[in-house]
Amino acid sequence: MDPQTLAIIVLVAGIFFGILLSLPIGITIGLPSFFAIVIMIGDFPIAAENSATRMFTGMNNFTLLAIPFFILAGAIMNKGGIASRLVDAALVLVGRLPAGLAHTNVVANSMFGAVSGAAVAAAAAVGTVMNPRLIKDGYSKPWVAAVNVASAPSGMLIPPSNTFIVYSLVSSTSIAALFMAGVGPGLVWTVACMIVVALTQKANRVEAVELPPRLSFKEASIVIWRAVPSLLMIFIVIGGILMGWFTATESSAIAVVYCLVLGFVYRELKIKDIPTVLVDSGRTTAIVMLLVGVSSMLSFVMSFAQIPVIIKAVMLGISDSSTVILIITMVFLLIIGCFMDPTPAILIFVPIFLPIVSSLGVDPVHFGTMVVYSMCVGVITPPVGNVLFVGARIAGLRLEPVIGKLIWFIVALVIGLFIVVFIPQISLWLPQSLGLLSAV
Repeated sequence: MDPQTLAIIVLVAGIFFGILLSLPIGITIGLPSFFAIVIMIGDFPIAAENSATRMFTGMNNFTLLAIPFFILAGAIMNKGGIASRLVDAALVLVGRLPAGLAHTNVVANSMFGAVSGAAVAAAAAVGTVMNPRLIKDGYSKPWVAAVNVASAPSGMLIPPSNTFIVYSLVSSTSIAALFMAGVGPGLVWTVACMIVVALTQKANRVEAVELPPRLSFKEASIVIWRAVPSLLMIFIVIGGILMGWFTATESSAIAVVYCLVLGFVYRELKIKDIPTVLVDSGRTTAIVMLLVGVSSMLSFVMSFAQIPVIIKAVMLGISDSSTVILIITMVFLLIIGCFMDPTPAILIFVPIFLPIVSSLGVDPVHFGTMVVYSMCVGVITPPVGNVLFVGARIAGLRLEPVIGKLIWFIVALVIGLFIVVFIPQISLWLPQSLGLLSAV
């Protein structure tokens, strides 16, 4: 058996058994990739040196500095009292609708996710505030948890987004264009959740629910004003990038400083909280960067073994229709998202699929929104969905009852994915209007 074929077998079998045994994803990707490199090179010391170099090169990228800074900004927000102010603002905006508190949860998750860029942080922060209110207001606990879980990933689409930064790295597309392209799909995600809330709220009402009291214009204005400083971070970060004042990496550092100032102004963040915030952020960053490193090893193996070429030949052998290829790609990514975190999935599979869809005329920025949207679905589905686990834990529930209530949300969100896939202007209109992309 030639080394190329043996390396492919070792790689695929190693990753399969790693997932089957529920090993950490870094080990699941890293060990099979290393052994595949040993087989291809044929010399253990040289293979070890090559693997270490690939990992270091993959992580040694200035653009990736934005990830730890945005992670740190999100951690500061969790401690800084921002979630409760965003929840109050969302309550003013949608609280008078039927099932207004549930709609408030959805909108607040979109707001918090947008300023933090992290779905897990949104599910934890907003869920902690909203779950007791919704349960007290007469809704079943599993449904309340499902609403929170389903709506939390919208912040991965609405800028700023760490996931788009990773996609930008492997696709060489503009971060500013990707950020703006994520707004439309993020709104599609939010609206899909609100539609399901509206259709299912009566069936999950344990007791009569009263609408919150109507606020006067002055009271509503005060509540909104309290949330403005938090929301202003989006405009500072994105506006600065669009105006050319600073890069995405520099904007992430500015976001950290702004969140620190805001946390101290709100008097929710204490000096004694800083070490904990830094340690938590460092731990999360270490996980992400390890995944980036081992994914770089895997990309080298796949390139050497010509796996992308083989997959492209197989897919184009099935059909040369962009519609069919996109459907196959999205179904594949939805399945992969159930078993793999977004960062390694993007690092591994975007280099495979992007050249295929690009050859069929699909815009790389549009494809980026498709990929990130499909990965967002993955973070709320078992067996690996981290937002699902966090949301269930915040609600004090096992996974099974939450999954039962989550199914209709997932159906609506998958429909939303294919709306984004087949209506490109949902993604492309805003970056084209801002001159970040040329109109077709």
